[in-house]
Amino acid sequence: MSFVNIAQQKQVVSFKQAVLSPIGENRGIYFPQHIKKLDSDVLASKDFNTIAIETLYNLTSGELSKEQLEGMVSRAFNFPVKVHSLEPKQHVLELFHGPTLAFKDFGARFLAECMAHFNKEKSTIVTATSGDTGAAVAHAFHGKPDIDVVILYPEGKISKEQEQLFCTLGSNIHTLKVDGNFDDCQSLVKQAFNDEEVAQALNLNSANSINVARLVAQVCYYTALPALMDASADFPIDRLIVPSGNFGNLTAAMISKAMGAPIKHLIAATNKNDTVPRFFISKQWRPKTTQRTLSNAMDVSQPNNFARILYSYQENWDQLFEDMSAVSINETQTRRTIRQYAQRHYPVDPHTAVGLEVTGTLFKDKKSNDLVVATAHPAKFADVLEDVLQEPVKRPQSILDAMNKTNLSKTLSNEFEDLKDYLLNLSDSHQ
Repeated sequence: MSFVNIAQQKQVVSFKQAVLSPIGENRGIYFPQHIKKLDSDVLASKDFNTIAIETLYNLTSGELSKEQLEGMVSRAFNFPVKVHSLEPKQHVLELFHGPTLAFKDFGARFLAECMAHFNKEKSTIVTATSGDTGAAVAHAFHGKPDIDVVILYPEGKISKEQEQLFCTLGSNIHTLKVDGNFDDCQSLVKQAFNDEEVAQALNLNSANSINVARLVAQVCYYTALPALMDASADFPIDRLIVPSGNFGNLTAAMISKAMGAPIKHLIAATNKNDTVPRFFISKQWRPKTTQRTLSNAMDVSQPNNFARILYSYQENWDQLFEDMSAVSINETQTRRTIRQYAQRHYPVDPHTAVGLEVTGTLFKDKKSNDLVVATAHPAKFADVLEDVLQEPVKRPQSILDAMNKTNLSKTLSNEFEDLKDYLLNLSDSHQ
């Protein structure tokens, strides 16, 4: 047993249980019960897959053998991970070289491997997306036998490129555009899991970042930083800046730091949905209504994963404010940063721009060795970049192909009864 329910800490389950039933008693989500440091020789390895296997073996308490993990890792992480150095002490961790051009490919593809390994009966994944999760999950599970995927997203609040990448697949992938925002979508998903009739009829599972399989997969690229960076690069990383919406990526960075990754301080960079930055100032949790921004995948006012961070520091509250901080970036700053890096011939999407604003302008410190996480390919937000830069943005072939396909989404209100009817009808159609 290796994962604890943070809302009901007497409930401790195996990795398999946490993957297949990601919401525990009292609507709690799971977190590794023990985080052990990796051996120094593992951290010093120059092979990404080797570090990933050891990281996952550690976090899952050996529940998956290293031989099993070797196959799962080689299939899930079969695309490049790169670090681009803009300056000697300013680096960008490019996590957008996967099939859907966003960091979500890591978690979604490893989750698909875990589901294929553990799942022995037909199930339905219901998940919400603010943009990139949808495409990553859809592509990871497309065509997988005995698994249906239902993806909810806020209508008109994600980019056309994002939408076309996951709403055109068909087969076992079902997409619903919701009349509301991402928090509404997330609320509908939670209600589905709490509805006994729906949960039993469809054998529900979640591919959101609440699922620990996605979380542990994201730890891998942080523990592997020494393998990814140029041999001449300085270590440790003084400041790791993570563009943050639902805070899964920052949670993964926090875990990697505890495992010995060479990172001194974490900075969550949010857009004007600033619940967490305000919390770091007032130490009070006061969400506001979600606001729409250029960095729409981070338009989240009540991030699920921040509860995992608070759980980790429950016995050492002061340490939280030493280990990490948070900052909110406005739209004017985001636009300015997009223009600045375009002039340097390094186009960035609006989410990465939020992170780069922290290290490039807001808290510029030439002595600090900084690394910013680039979460998505700039072409996924071509409409934003073209509006800001007033020039065309080159799109990869995968996006060009998706843009020419028919959007298969159905419209849904943000009333749970409508979602329930849809899901039960889907269940009946597969009887």
